[in-house]
Amino acid sequence: MIIRPKTSWIRLLFSLQGSILVKTWKRILFVIIVSSLVTYWYWSTPETEPSLTPLPFQLIAVALGIFLGFRNNEAYDRFWEGRQLWGRMVNVSRTFARQVTMLVDPLREHDETDVETFRQDVILRTIAYVHAFRHRLRDTDPYPELEAYLEPAEISELRRHTNVPIGILQNIGGRLREAYRQRWVSEYHLPVLEASLTEMTSVQGGCERIKATPIPFAYTVLIHRLVAAYCVALPFGIYDNVQLMTPVVTLLISYSFFGLDAIGEEIEEPFGMDANDLSLNAISRTIEIDLRQILAEEEVPPPWTAEDSVLT
Repeated sequence: MIIRPKTSWIRLLFSLQGSILVKTWKRILFVIIVSSLVTYWYWSTPETEPSLTPLPFQLIAVALGIFLGFRNNEAYDRFWEGRQLWGRMVNVSRTFARQVTMLVDPLREHDETDVETFRQDVILRTIAYVHAFRHRLRDTDPYPELEAYLEPAEISELRRHTNVPIGILQNIGGRLREAYRQRWVSEYHLPVLEASLTEMTSVQGGCERIKATPIPFAYTVLIHRLVAAYCVALPFGIYDNVQLMTPVVTLLISYSFFGLDAIGEEIEEPFGMDANDLSLNAISRTIEIDLRQILAEEEVPPPWTAEDSVLT
């Protein structure tokens, strides 16, 4: 996610960082070259009359604008739902940590140390779960990072799980069951703690649904082909009206259409590492900081910072 301070309108107009032009300039350049060649051909051979009229392009532009608008709305809905789900993850993680510290309480004084260790272990496993969840959404290896939160034996046991974060939640549930047997958790509080784990599972399921169900590929291919064909053919239909300004008009229209197409494609998958994707590293670090402070730890990691104005 791009994080930039407020700047002037002029500087924003000419800023390249975060601009979709970085991804589309090759396509636009190709169209401008074609447009320039077509313009030169018509200009150098006045006897050649354009065989296309602007009317088909006007009709196609309307339909293409509707298609692009629908596709981008769907892509942004996926992006925003992903952000809402991670907002729920922030809240439920804080709630669960608070519940562990408040509802897990020993009945015997000699259990105080064991209970304190239990609280720390469960909350550290919750932090590990959040990081493993992020890695699952980004298809990266979670194990090097999990070494800071889990014992080697537990990490080895997790390797048999294809869904590592769910395996961590299973272990947390097992820890809660042991606490119930030790009578550190009452029969009234155990369902409350279990409800938080259920909420985490629900959030993860929602994010996995977004990741596993992209916008239909056939629709994406159709949009790509329509945009490319329209922009390449456009000079043939507008030269008769704009003459030598044909490359300029083609530049403006192709920048708009190629840009909208590329933006929709980028935010369709909100959990990746593109500049405009969700800053999952920063959100995960925020959760870790909050949970470590709930444990009253004095040394906590610093907030995740943006690199070149991009917060990952």
